[in-house]
Amino acid sequence: MSLTDRAAAARPATSGRIGKGGPAAGRDDLRIFLVAGEHSGDALGGKLMSALSAQCKGRIHYLGVGGEDMERAGLASQFPLSDVAVMGPLSILPRLPRIMARVYRTVDAAVAAEPDAVVIIDAPEFTHPIAKRIRKRLPFVPIIDYVSPSVWAWRPGRARKMRPYVDHVLALLPFEPAVHQRLGGPPCTYVGHPLIERLDWLHDLDAAPLIERLKLDPGRLVLVVLPGSRASEVTRLMGPFGEALELLHARRIRPQVIIPVVPHVRAFIERHMQSWTVKPHLIEGEEDKFRAFKLAHAALAASGTVTLQLALAGTPMVVAYKVDAVAARLRFLLNVPSVVLANLVLEENVFPEFLQEECTPQNLASALEQLLRDTPERRAQLAALARIPPKMLLDGGTPSDFAAEIVLDYAAHGRRQM
Repeated sequence: MSLTDRAAAARPATSGRIGKGGPAAGRDDLRIFLVAGEHSGDALGGKLMSALSAQCKGRIHYLGVGGEDMERAGLASQFPLSDVAVMGPLSILPRLPRIMARVYRTVDAAVAAEPDAVVIIDAPEFTHPIAKRIRKRLPFVPIIDYVSPSVWAWRPGRARKMRPYVDHVLALLPFEPAVHQRLGGPPCTYVGHPLIERLDWLHDLDAAPLIERLKLDPGRLVLVVLPGSRASEVTRLMGPFGEALELLHARRIRPQVIIPVVPHVRAFIERHMQSWTVKPHLIEGEEDKFRAFKLAHAALAASGTVTLQLALAGTPMVVAYKVDAVAARLRFLLNVPSVVLANLVLEENVFPEFLQEECTPQNLASALEQLLRDTPERRAQLAALARIPPKMLLDGGTPSDFAAEIVLDYAAHGRRQM
């Protein structure tokens, strides 16, 4: 069964169309209104637009909000993505008036565009208020949510509340359709995580250039340390991460340490590592990051998408995270057995995680020691890592291709009653 067929099967039974479907009367083009709220969504949106253009048999016009990737694919954004690309309650609150102004501006633009379908991409704090307002003013236009909110982790009631304004969810994680069905959310289809498109590339990636450039000793272990891609994450994690390395050093476990960095946090990392006895190698760029993953005996990582990257590279890991004081008080809302995406894909807690007060140098060092030696814990992780790619792979095609099929189906046929 094709992904479009699976998506159609996931829809509720219908009793006819609501409003128009397909290009508006008198138009010979297809109009898709897309809204991304952060840079990761922009990357997804750019690939989706390329797939839509490849599959669409007629002319297609893109409108909405996005960044550089979406603009390269043909979108003229209503405003710069940096106006709204903020994370966490402490970051959002000071900019709330501007963000809300952008919400209303985007809704007005969507109404004026008369699109055949609306696609909101991740960033639910920004995109969902837009979707709700578009639904009120354009009740006949289908709305597709690309990237499910983490209803499986916290605030599960959001799933049911999405039904009035989201017609279909395009999920990146294989367990999410079952979650939405259980929670009474909108129809949901697993279209695949973009990381699975890189498996062949990762398999063929040669780590030798990195070994040569960093002058790594092939007789010593390699440990990859990933303290996050945001300044707030780096600030909270570099202390315990560095102290954990000191404890390993005292136990005569002295791996070569590599820290992949993104340019906007490099200065924060360099400042924090000045007090470290261990002197890591800093690297930039996706290719070198994945070369480091292939070389690493283990990784110490901040929780996030990087745990899936490590899993698909086959790298054993210890995961840690610390949040700000406001978010820490909301931990009681968590409704998930693990915050590690690789654990959730496996549906078992194989990869240890240390959150908030448990994120101590002692805990991190002890867990890493088990992975840097030949232990049952290391062997268990290696066996689990081999099971992750089969759970995420698709039957032919790319995630963007499958997502585009569903979007075009809705654009052509309109909404279904829910």
